[in-house]
Amino acid sequence: MGIFDFFSKEKKQSLDQGLAKTKESVFGKISRAIIGKSKIDDELLDNLEEILISSDVGVSTTLKIIERIEKRVAKDKFLNASELNAILREEISNLLEENHSHNHNIDFDGKGYPYVIMVVGVNGVGKTTTIGKLAHQFKTSGKSVYLGAADTFRAAAVDQLVIWSQRVGVPIVKQNMGSDPASVAYDTLKSAIANKADVVIIDTAGRLHNKINLMNELTKIKNVMKKLIPDAPQEVLLVLDGSTGQNAFEQAKQFTLATEVTALALTKLDGTAKGGVVIGISDQFKIPVKYIGIGEKMEDLQIFNRKEFVDSLFS
Repeated sequence: MGIFDFFSKEKKQSLDQGLAKTKESVFGKISRAIIGKSKIDDELLDNLEEILISSDVGVSTTLKIIERIEKRVAKDKFLNASELNAILREEISNLLEENHSHNHNIDFDGKGYPYVIMVVGVNGVGKTTTIGKLAHQFKTSGKSVYLGAADTFRAAAVDQLVIWSQRVGVPIVKQNMGSDPASVAYDTLKSAIANKADVVIIDTAGRLHNKINLMNELTKIKNVMKKLIPDAPQEVLLVLDGSTGQNAFEQAKQFTLATEVTALALTKLDGTAKGGVVIGISDQFKIPVKYIGIGEKMEDLQIFNRKEFVDSLFS
């Protein structure tokens, strides 16, 4: 069992609360669309298509889901409309499984150096908060953590990360404003290695106005870290604001073009009815959703559990 494997009753309750707006909006609409229907027909599927697209599942993913349901209806012409929820639940679960959006635990395999997570994403998506909550979870599980403030272009970014490091009680490495981000990353890894830390989390600048500059900067940070740890960063975590819906798709597109993203974190799902974005982004980019943010508390950054997520939406 990995360090974040256990899904407690409290986590389940937090997940249910965090996804309440999406469930109420999307699946409430589906339930109303079913009323008075005896079978799954074209009109019902058209309504379902409209509901899924409006909840930011995305056009491409929605069409894929509808096509799968149509195949099942064609195969079994006697499917009742009341069975639509169960079928939809199965297809969404299958889709997430195909995209490897299930539990992802870090393997601390005794290589003798830290596991390095490089965090990317535009400003304002909850990147710093996600880093702080991750650091808290690692520390709570008994791991030693170092933070690296490599977003050296915004004083606010460094200040916020310092506050989180103090709040969680983990060391942070930072330099003066305008310093070379790669230099900060290098110093962070050097300190973490010297102090036998388990995890290093590196913050990076969240600018998207020039993709080439962003690409060059992230590549440079990676190359400098590899001088100390050959396979660093073992994870590149893209943080997206789930409440922005289609804008999150665009950000994912830009960052996946700029660097190799290996995992996704979708934040602020508790404040939106756009929770369907988790399904769409996972499907479109074939990158596993690793974390979801469903509230303000430290524990409200949860490792994404496909089964619990789908169960919560349809419960």
